[in-house]
Amino acid sequence: MNRCYILIACALWLASAACVHADTPSDAFAARAALFGYDTKADLGTKDNGSVQRDGVTVRDLSFIAVPATQQRVKAYLVVPPGKGPFAGILWVHWLGEPATSNRTQYLDEAVALAAKGTVSLLVDGMWSDPDWYAKRDPDKDLQGSINQTIALRRAMDMLAQQPDVDAKRLGYVGHDFGGMYGTLMAGLDRRAKTYVFIAVAPSLLEWAFFAPQPKSKIDYIRANAPLELSDFVHRIDNASVLFQFAKNDAYISRASTGVLFSAANAPKDRKFYDADHAMNKPEIAQDRDAWLLKELVSAAATPAQ
Repeated sequence: MNRCYILIACALWLASAACVHADTPSDAFAARAALFGYDTKADLGTKDNGSVQRDGVTVRDLSFIAVPATQQRVKAYLVVPPGKGPFAGILWVHWLGEPATSNRTQYLDEAVALAAKGTVSLLVDGMWSDPDWYAKRDPDKDLQGSINQTIALRRAMDMLAQQPDVDAKRLGYVGHDFGGMYGTLMAGLDRRAKTYVFIAVAPSLLEWAFFAPQPKSKIDYIRANAPLELSDFVHRIDNASVLFQFAKNDAYISRASTGVLFSAANAPKDRKFYDADHAMNKPEIAQDRDAWLLKELVSAAATPAQ
């Protein structure tokens, strides 16, 4: 892991001429942001596959067109409390880990519990919900895959904001591992969320790029993927609060790495460490996260995003 990180750091230095930093003029970042553009008026094509009741809360099984250009569909759960609202809205994106929870079910129980306190939740599958995704992907197509995934998250936020009982000025985002890292990309592009919770996130997608299939050239790969530098996107979050949750015993993310994205964030922020591993499944982690979300989105003191 350390040797891989050294390779990444050196290659990023070599690629720096091609990389637009967040401190450069906004029109320069706009050129990078244009990679993630999509038709904001495109129909979501929502399909309803039924619903169940859990503790008085409705859980709807949905799918929608996540990437208009390819008509790629994504599965989702929409968790809706009783009543007419308006409710806060939370978008949840899962990790890449144990197959049983590497999908939209990971935070379903938590979303149901929060619904009773005034939230609507949308939980979506990421491209890594396919158990074979990482091992079978073509690394030289990772850039486009990352762009499509980020667009898919923006479209998920579109769906959440359009729900009739959701207050579009009180939206939040929760992402674990890959769900958090791709969430940072969305956060730098999309200003609708009022708060973010990033869980066990690495400071660069490159830290996960080279464990299975190898690109034709690592240097060319790193240069091509330079527009995805996560710290540049986090640096642009200035209209929302951010909670970072990290594990003390994370085999994939060093203590030093946890400071990279935290330092990059300009927003009101907090960073918490837990006696846990990368799975981050201790009760106190969920308790802190839920308290943060309720304070930022549901409390009467919550103020609209600018």
